[in-house]
Amino acid sequence: MKKLISGKNLVTLLALVVLIMILFLFYKNRVGSAINPITVPYAKKDIESGVLITNAMVGTATVPPSMVDENTIRNMSDVVGKYSNADTFIPEGSLFCHRNVVEKEELPQNIILDYPDGYVLYNMSVNTESTYGNSIYPGNYIDIYMKAQAVDLKGTEKGVRKVILGKFVENVEVIAVKDSTGRAVFQNLNETRTPAMVIFAVPEETYVLLKKIEYLRTYNSELIPVPTNESLKNEPGVQKLSNKALKDWVNTVTVWDKL
Repeated sequence: MKKLISGKNLVTLLALVVLIMILFLFYKNRVGSAINPITVPYAKKDIESGVLITNAMVGTATVPPSMVDENTIRNMSDVVGKYSNADTFIPEGSLFCHRNVVEKEELPQNIILDYPDGYVLYNMSVNTESTYGNSIYPGNYIDIYMKAQAVDLKGTEKGVRKVILGKFVENVEVIAVKDSTGRAVFQNLNETRTPAMVIFAVPEETYVLLKKIEYLRTYNSELIPVPTNESLKNEPGVQKLSNKALKDWVNTVTVWDKL
């Protein structure tokens, strides 16, 4: 007996015992993970595409691990407050998958959800510089300035080309910021995207005026977005045309819009 438990035999015996214990614990853990139920969110009702998912639409269910894979959403916070994807129908009683639940900015039709009746969407071309180093975000407010060059037709400086610059529209809420491929610039913060367009909504009269400015190429016209702090206020200011003189000038140098 002394010989059996001495020297190398003792080491081998202890190693064998440890190995058996490790295998037992590993087996127990695998079995436990295979049979211990998991609590996950599920749809309490049919959810159409592009719908805001609320608490009333979501319940929790205890399911076996075999029903859950890496695509299954396991936390309520990853569902409630999100949107069902544009190509998705989530039937009552089903679990949620990551590809079927997206942020609002990821919806192709998300712009349609956000502007008032009687307004028209306007797409302003921008770049990193004109957005102040990519610092204009959806939900921010901007003022829109107009810059142009016109020839003085009277006075001592007749014939001299002068710069026209002034605030044209104020308190415009930004709906979306997109890159040149139409992807939301701030959708994925791990990926750098270059802004190419700022999208907002304005009354039709303002839309026509902005388009006129955009097409006044002989006057080197330009629209300039300027961020404001309106989004920090409890009651942001009302959107309005802020310079009647600039409006009259734009209408003077363009074709009458009722022709």
